[in-house]
Amino acid sequence: MTLINIGLIIVGIILIIWGADRLTEGASSLARGMRVPEIVIGLTIVAAGTSAPELFVSLVSALKGTSDLAVGNVLGSNIFNTLLIVGCSAAVAPIAVASNTVKKDIPFAIGASLLLFMLCFDDMDSPHLWGNEISRSDGIILLIGFIAFLIYTFQMAGKAGLLPSREEELGIEREKEPRDYSHLWQNLAWITIGLACLIGGSNLFVDSATYLAHRFGIRQSVVGLTIVAGGTSLPELATSVVAAYKGRAALAIGNVIGSNVYNILLILGVTAVIHPMRIIGITIVDLMMMLCSIGLMWIFAITKYYVSRREGWLLILAFLGYMGWLLYLL
Repeated sequence: MTLINIGLIIVGIILIIWGADRLTEGASSLARGMRVPEIVIGLTIVAAGTSAPELFVSLVSALKGTSDLAVGNVLGSNIFNTLLIVGCSAAVAPIAVASNTVKKDIPFAIGASLLLFMLCFDDMDSPHLWGNEISRSDGIILLIGFIAFLIYTFQMAGKAGLLPSREEELGIEREKEPRDYSHLWQNLAWITIGLACLIGGSNLFVDSATYLAHRFGIRQSVVGLTIVAGGTSLPELATSVVAAYKGRAALAIGNVIGSNVYNILLILGVTAVIHPMRIIGITIVDLMMMLCSIGLMWIFAITKYYVSRREGWLLILAFLGYMGWLLYLL
């Protein structure tokens, strides 16, 4: 039975990753056919698509009554993103970081992490957060923060000249490039199939991970912080390492920042609004690790506006140290 559930976890991961890819590709192709600007597609559809694995796994976990898997998935994914993904990318090739990213984007991600930290503490006297809840009102606050992030992102894109002018949207440009509905049904089919794979894969993943946690007496929070978080972050890891290998390592920073903000503000926000999450096994150490990881990356980036190979290895060692701590608690 154990081997079967391990196999189901692998199948679930494959379905989740493939489903997210199909959903994103179908939605992007549909948007291009409707002549939606590329920057808008990137900031909305593609960004949401890459966060779809975490969203569905967290939502399904909360609905099945395993809130620690949902919260642990987000915390673990952010730690995984910041320490392992940026660390591996920098180890392959030093990452140059834009001044605007250091001064505005990373602080925004730190702010989102601090907001979650505060919302998790109803009782500041307890170091374990036991019984505290991320309520519907907390979810609404997180979603308001996400809307603010979208507004900020679109304003930055507009200032950079990436968004089309009103004349370009309403004038001759639109007449030259009419909307293309030739692949409408194909795109809708891929969106539907991708969504079905995400839902099915998430159910398989959560059920099997929960079974193994009970089978071996492992806390659900630890499973969420490790197996679940690592599984849902695989697309970002693969994308960032390949980008670094191809000499485009700077993409890793943007990928990590966007993913971390989406994870906290959108995923936990939506999940909490639909089903409030009671925290049982998540500790202050896990929250502090999430905060310290993004803070450490910021310190590395702000010094010389790049993350060196040595600093990349330090991030990797910090990640391994945290994994060792979780294994010690088993």
